Amino acid sequence: MNRQTLILIATAGSAALMMGALGFQYLGGLAPCKMCYWQRYPHVAAVVAGLLALAIRSRLLPLLGALATAITGGIGVFHTGVERGWWEGPTTCTSGDVSNMSADALLDQIMNAPLVRCDEVAWTFLDLSMASWNAIASAVLVLIWLAAARRSA
Repeated sequence: MNRQTLILIATAGSAALMMGALGFQYLGGLAPCKMCYWQRYPHVAAVVAGLLALAIRSRLLPLLGALATAITGGIGVFHTGVERGWWEGPTTCTSGDVSNMSADALLDQIMNAPLVRCDEVAWTFLDLSMASWNAIASAVLVLIWLAAARRSA
């Protein structure tokens, strides 16, 4: 396969994983946990790197795509370990800016926010969670990115 095709496949792969995550969230009603969000950001970076790599012939951009997908895959492996009880996950939660909110509005936001724990699996297929599937798919995408980078030299 040529460089452009490999970049298109890798970019589309990260975009598809993002669309899947958003579909599970907004269509399936599965609220993401903190680590689920962490896995999304590198996919967005990989899509941006891919779009730039389609326009600019550079070996660096496919390598950045590979790095981004390796990061999300690593987070997926870590998240899988948390889900399976192999190690502890984060003990903190995050919130947006609440400085301009009244106490009643803040309490309402807290009471209506879904409680999503990183160590509870919301969905599985073939006994693997979404985090596990992200790690597997990301590993494949890393290989595709690296093949594109090799063809960029």
